[in-house]
Amino acid sequence: MQKLSMLAGNVFSGVPLDRVDHLRTDTAWIEARLNDSASRFVPVWNQQSIVFAGAEPRAALNDRQSIAELLDSNAPLAFLGVTPDDGGIAHFAVDFSHLPEETLTARYTGGALMDLRDSVQLVPAHEASILAYARGLMYWHRKNGFCAACGYKSETCRAGHERVCTNPACGAVHFPRTDSAVIVLVHDGDDCLLCRQSHWPTGMHSTLAGFLEPGESLEEAVAREIFEESGVQVADVRYHSSQPWPFPASIMVGFMAKANSREINVDDKELEYAHWYGRDWLRNVVDSDDFRMPGKYSIARRLIGDWINGNIQV
Repeated sequence: MQKLSMLAGNVFSGVPLDRVDHLRTDTAWIEARLNDSASRFVPVWNQQSIVFAGAEPRAALNDRQSIAELLDSNAPLAFLGVTPDDGGIAHFAVDFSHLPEETLTARYTGGALMDLRDSVQLVPAHEASILAYARGLMYWHRKNGFCAACGYKSETCRAGHERVCTNPACGAVHFPRTDSAVIVLVHDGDDCLLCRQSHWPTGMHSTLAGFLEPGESLEEAVAREIFEESGVQVADVRYHSSQPWPFPASIMVGFMAKANSREINVDDKELEYAHWYGRDWLRNVVDSDDFRMPGKYSIARRLIGDWINGNIQV
């Protein structure tokens, strides 16, 4: 597995598995790994994962024997990859959403179903990235049971990384979809622009973000989204980092951008309000019902933190 030497990755990135794409079409190899007692299975239930709490919380990464009775033809699964060391242990995601909740949790004594936004704050980072990978892939399968071209049923292939239309006259191949979005820390001197949406948790503020449109570069999306939502014009758009964001299926591409104007005119269909906040004020603010930062696991929090601490060129 090739390792990247660059900025430290954001949460949900850095999956500690070699995806070994060339083995996804080797049905004999995949079948052998499915029946290998050393293989690990990552359960997903309605986009939630099983987490064992305690002094050292951990995600459920089970061997086959412990959940063998649950692995039937109604349990969609996908091959995730193999560990790059210790003999290359195969990992699979399995969607148990068709089972009653109590049937699944009964197999995990001491474990509980948990949303990824909660479990990421408990389990080790490398396990959180595996849970995000599994959640994203299983979500795609659940939403793509039928061909988008003709409406016939589709079936999984390439070990869960493609779906093929079963209509002989169509045969369209569908691939896992990731929606691209930009997320931006807009700054002007010692101030940065943060916003709030009414449906967010009480007091939470964050950076501005939006989806990429057809025929648009990432930098153009930054300028358009910031202006549409806040009325602020930006320039000097600089890439920062990216983050897989399986809520439900996005990649957040992070940028820093310098404001060319300061007057705010929010789109009230998008934002409750936006405001300029000073660097020193943000550095010292304590989370409350009036103001709180985005979650520590989010790229938004990292963008704000890097700007506050001067870890970027502006």
